[in-house]
Amino acid sequence: MTIVRYLVGYVFITSGIMKFINPELAETFSGLNLPFPLQFMTAVAVIEITCGLLIILKKWVQKAAFPLIGIMIGAIILTKLPALDDGFIQFAFNARLDIVMLVLLTYLYFE
Repeated sequence: MTIVRYLVGYVFITSGIMKFINPELAETFSGLNLPFPLQFMTAVAVIEITCGLLIILKKWVQKAAFPLIGIMIGAIILTKLPALDDGFIQFAFNARLDIVMLVLLTYLYFE
């Protein structure tokens, strides 16, 4: 479905661009205890922008969706699962966009 591709692409392109222009996101990545957080953030941003564009352009959609699925799973594990300490509803609220994007990416992958 075309509208799903456009929306998914838009979300990832804007997310990737924000990682380059918002210094607060660098602090967020640094707080995740990942090795080389700034390089990791840059790699994620490039993947998000590139794959988002490929999805919008309907080029290699399945191949572009796969790394984004991995990014979304990683985002949920690293940044949303800790909210379970405050209860399931708080986790569900914090992870709502991530879960929706994961479902839409899975849909695009199998389409």
